[in-house]
Amino acid sequence: MKVGDQVKVKVPVLVYTHPEHRNEAHNIEGMEGEIEQILLEWHGKPISANFPYKVKFDRRFKAHLSEEELAVL
Repeated sequence: MKVGDQVKVKVPVLVYTHPEHRNEAHNIEGMEGEIEQILLEWHGKPISANFPYKVKFDRRFKAHLSEEELAVL
């Protein structure tokens, strides 16, 4: 996967930050978005982020996900 790829959430993922469901569990399985950023380093040093893929679903909602939770379209 690389920045700009269209992806789909392939497993159940509960988030509490969705703008339309603030502070309540919301399953984003099946949502499609675009990889906006891949977090592999911080200030020039390599990191091992648990959820390195920053996915933009719409103008107001982004989420950090792992590779196992995403499928490339």
